[in-house]
Amino acid sequence: MDLQFRQKLEQLVKAALEEDIGNGDHSSLSCISANEKGRAELKIKQDGILAGVEVARFIFEYREPGCQFTAFKKDGDSMKAGDKAFEIAAHEHTILACERLVLNCMQRMSGIATLTRQYADKLRPYKTKLLDTRKTTPNFRLLEKEAVRIGGGVNHRFGLYDMIMLKDNHIDYAGGIEKAIHRAYQYVQENNLNIKIEVETRTLDDVKKVLKVGVGKVFRVMLDNYTPAQITEALKIIDGVFETEASGGINLDTIESYAATGVDYVSVGGLIHQARSLDLSLKAIV
Repeated sequence: MDLQFRQKLEQLVKAALEEDIGNGDHSSLSCISANEKGRAELKIKQDGILAGVEVARFIFEYREPGCQFTAFKKDGDSMKAGDKAFEIAAHEHTILACERLVLNCMQRMSGIATLTRQYADKLRPYKTKLLDTRKTTPNFRLLEKEAVRIGGGVNHRFGLYDMIMLKDNHIDYAGGIEKAIHRAYQYVQENNLNIKIEVETRTLDDVKKVLKVGVGKVFRVMLDNYTPAQITEALKIIDGVFETEASGGINLDTIESYAATGVDYVSVGGLIHQARSLDLSLKAIV
């Protein structure tokens, strides 16, 4: 867990615990002594790919630095119903205060990692890599994208600040692909920014326009809503000058036909917004 990720995770956990606990966990305060210590275990109730173990460790340790967290599985492991992921020993108030946040994170992350692994497995025979998108849950993107990584995908840009992506609306507002590329490149130079420029294209003519004005400025071309046959034609035109990304409605049934074209990346928003949370539970050990 690198420092930047850890700092962002701390912000997320702090806000989530404040949202859930408010002025006190009155259920626990009303019937359990603050000094009581206990243990609990994370039980797996569905098959899939496990994700969020290190996030769970962070949550418990954030709430109680002296707790004992013992992991039996790691992020990215296959899991079967009946398996145990970890055990936590801490004050019972800590376990109960963190329970729902831990489960919410791990269930969601495991669902995303499981779906991502299904896509990634289909790409194993090909050079094409799997990208996520910004179609994420507000304020939970950090962990949704981490789940994609755990499942075998590659993270695309995290937000609007770490890459310039000239999509259809940017291009239309700017007055065309040529103007959009020129202005974006000038902006990067004038502001001394260390960020790359990607351009969305909608037709093969758009691809030719990018080749005409974007060499040395653009690093990747998105081929949006192209058929595999059109992707093949576009790759012939580009001829390795730019990285290439296929996007738009690609799913488990069609992803191999896109990968077979030789495109560098395939982006799938459904990795996150179509994933279903998996069933996990945290049970007291008594």
